Amino acid sequence: MQTAPTPTVTLTKELTAKIDQVLKSHKQDPTQLLGILLDVQDCIEQNYVPEAAAFYIAEKLPVKLSVIYDCLTFYSSLSDQPRAKYPIQLCNSIVCHVNDAASVAAAFQEILGIEIGETTYDGKFTLESVPCFGACDQAPAVRIKGKIYGHLNTREKIQQLIAQLI
Repeated sequence: MQTAPTPTVTLTKELTAKIDQVLKSHKQDPTQLLGILLDVQDCIEQNYVPEAAAFYIAEKLPVKLSVIYDCLTFYSSLSDQPRAKYPIQLCNSIVCHVNDAASVAAAFQEILGIEIGETTYDGKFTLESVPCFGACDQAPAVRIKGKIYGHLNTREKIQQLIAQLI
């Protein structure tokens, strides 16, 4: 199993300022918690919401920490664990399955040299299997940092996608 080292993220002044800016852009509205968490996650290179950030958000919003962790663990777009710079989320829905998602997953695994749930040695890519993210019209599809890449029905398309990200 190849995994990149998992650096811990501390709540620096710089990160606190970024989180404050995210909260301000969402008018510190707790009903926008999902958007807030997505934006905070985007501020962190390892694409996750670290524990220190979750505690800070809970302090700043009238939201319980348990609600924040409910969101972090429910939505496949969010993570409370460090991931790669580019988390590649492979749809495991029936529509993608029927459209040969297994071949897409196999191609990513072979090209990147990792299995689902692993991260490349350089910390650039993580492969994740996730529930449907609503791109059935583009099946088989993957989601990378919130962007959908569909119709990945050839190895060449997958290689081009990875080359774009490197």
